[in-house]
Amino acid sequence: MKLLQSNGPASDYLLEQHGIKRTPATLRNLRVKGGGPAFTKIGNQVFYEANALDAWVATKRSKPVFSTSELPTA
Repeated sequence: MKLLQSNGPASDYLLEQHGIKRTPATLRNLRVKGGGPAFTKIGNQVFYEANALDAWVATKRSKPVFSTSELPTA
């Protein structure tokens, strides 16, 4: 289990591993509002597990399609 401390390293991980740019501020906002990756706290420090970030990305990814018309409408 790899723990990434706080928002900066988690933001870097998302970009390096998945090509997804989420700023540290965005991760903070998602933590407050919901809808972000699972996290844990040790004292007042926030940590993300790499596998939790991977799982969160998987929930955001669409199925493979050949055209945007194949995507579900919101």
